Amino acid sequence: MTDNQQGAQGGPVFHGPVSGGQFAWNNRTVTQNQRNDSAIAPGHEALAQLLGQLLRELPESGLAERDRADTEAAAEEVLAEVTGPDTPEPGRLRRALNGLKGALAPVAMGASAGAAAGAQEWAHAAIRDLTALM
Repeated sequence: MTDNQQGAQGGPVFHGPVSGGQFAWNNRTVTQNQRNDSAIAPGHEALAQLLGQLLRELPESGLAERDRADTEAAAEEVLAEVTGPDTPEPGRLRRALNGLKGALAPVAMGASAGAAAGAQEWAHAAIRDLTALM
C-alpha cells in the first residue's frame, strides 16, 4: 500500500463495501478469531447433525480423493441449504440430498475404484440415514 492510499491515521482506506473482514494495523502480534455460526432451519436439526458427522468421518472413510471431494461438496451444499439465511426450499433441498446420495452410491455399491474396504459399509449407512431423514 502506498502512502497516498493510507488514511489520516495511517490505516487502510477502502473504497467500497467491506463485509466480514478483520484487520489489524501496525501490530507486532495479533490473534483474531471470527465465528460465523449459522442457525439451523427448524425441523432440520437431525439432518444438520448427520451432515456434520458425515463431514467429520469423511477424511477417514477410505474414499478415493475424487469421490471424497465430490461427497464433501455435495454435503456442503445440503448443509448450506439448511443453515442459510432463508427457509430451505424443499425442491432445492431434495435435489441437494439426491446429489449427496448420488455421490455416495458408487462407493456403497462397491463400484468406486480405490475405495477402502470399510468405505462401502460407511457409504451405505450414510445413504440409509439420509433417506430416513428425507
